[in-house]
Amino acid sequence: MRLILKSVPAVLLFLSGSISAFAGTVTGTVRNATTGQTVAGADVVLLQLQGGMQAVANTKTDAEGRFRFDRPEIGGAPMLLRAEFRGVNYHEPLPPGKSTAEIQVYEPTDSPASIAVTSHAVIFQPNGAEILVGEEYTIENKTQPPKAFYRQNGSFEFNVPDGAEMNQVSAWGSSGMPVVQGTIDKGKNQMAIAYAFRPGESGVRISYKLAYPSNRLVLRSKSPYAAGRLIVAAPPSVQVSGEGLSPAGQDQGFSVYMRQSVAAGEAVSLSVSGTAPMNHPTGGGNASSGGESAGMPPADAGQNPSVNSRADSGGDAAAATATTIPARLDSLKWILVGGFGAVFVLGFVYLLRRPQVEMPAAPAGGAAVAAVHAPGHSSSASAAVANVDAAVSGSLDALKDNFFRLELRRQAGTISEADYARERQRMEKTLRDLVRG
Repeated sequence: MRLILKSVPAVLLFLSGSISAFAGTVTGTVRNATTGQTVAGADVVLLQLQGGMQAVANTKTDAEGRFRFDRPEIGGAPMLLRAEFRGVNYHEPLPPGKSTAEIQVYEPTDSPASIAVTSHAVIFQPNGAEILVGEEYTIENKTQPPKAFYRQNGSFEFNVPDGAEMNQVSAWGSSGMPVVQGTIDKGKNQMAIAYAFRPGESGVRISYKLAYPSNRLVLRSKSPYAAGRLIVAAPPSVQVSGEGLSPAGQDQGFSVYMRQSVAAGEAVSLSVSGTAPMNHPTGGGNASSGGESAGMPPADAGQNPSVNSRADSGGDAAAATATTIPARLDSLKWILVGGFGAVFVLGFVYLLRRPQVEMPAAPAGGAAVAAVHAPGHSSSASAAVANVDAAVSGSLDALKDNFFRLELRRQAGTISEADYARERQRMEKTLRDLVRG
């Protein structure tokens, strides 16, 4: 109970929308994660995300790598910090309630062997005479010592089909905050982005639309990178086929197909036919029910471990089930920088992401507390208390993340006011239950 009372104020401050203790101020450091040393004289920019990324303040780090911003915008809405190091920009999210930040930068490397594509996802959404296509490449950097892979003339290359009308390209790093990227035209339908891929997991998202005459399309997917897994998804009323693709169940109202491993430069023909209604991203899915409108996943982040383990172990993809896969935090944050909305949320890439802690029900916590105080249980009291503390701490952390996601969706316009009010009321009740427990 003491842990609850100690942690609840942070959530209550978020709910009130006035983080008075830290409003208007953020302090932090810029650290070279390759060497472990702080970086002096680094340019740091504070970015406002409403209406696009707008710089509202800039400064330089002092001799000890520290920086500080005092701005009225801080604390009122999600923002972004950017640091430049050796000609490369690095970003760190600044959600409401966060008053300190460490921006990690890295020594660069231009070796292509520094990164590997672990998966490539493609989602189709017919829309009348056009079809919307979203693609995501999940990329891993395992350099030791840790370095960022970067090439000014293009760190990541990708192909677009003939006649594609490009919408947007964005990239995300370990923080999960996508950043819109300018593209470099390499000719012959090949494009690139100059993005620094940090150690760990990153990704590139691409969205475009194509003509869809007679409700039929053959897309030749070709990448200069080998991919450990290909994931394809489309509404159930749309037929999809391709060499090596196997059905992998349904998720978020889409049919999912998988193929293990695609060689670098291998062209995979994906045949698509049929129609499907275009669901509006603000169409009122209820995250609390465990599923939203097709293409707009619920707010809770995670993955389906059973599907992931089957795919990673090389099991029969056709036997996998892709049901009840909750969304991840990253896919809601990226909407801040725009895109196709429903089609490019790419809920099926959640198969590849880590699970988050699920919030336990308050009555269970209350029962555990009662057990601690029951006669004859002194030998297990400390263990029970530790379990309760861990559960409550995880619940509050998850609750704060859920509130953050909800506010992001509201500002991005991807949730109706009615659904926003319903979700907020549900989470406030969860907080009250935790306090009572």
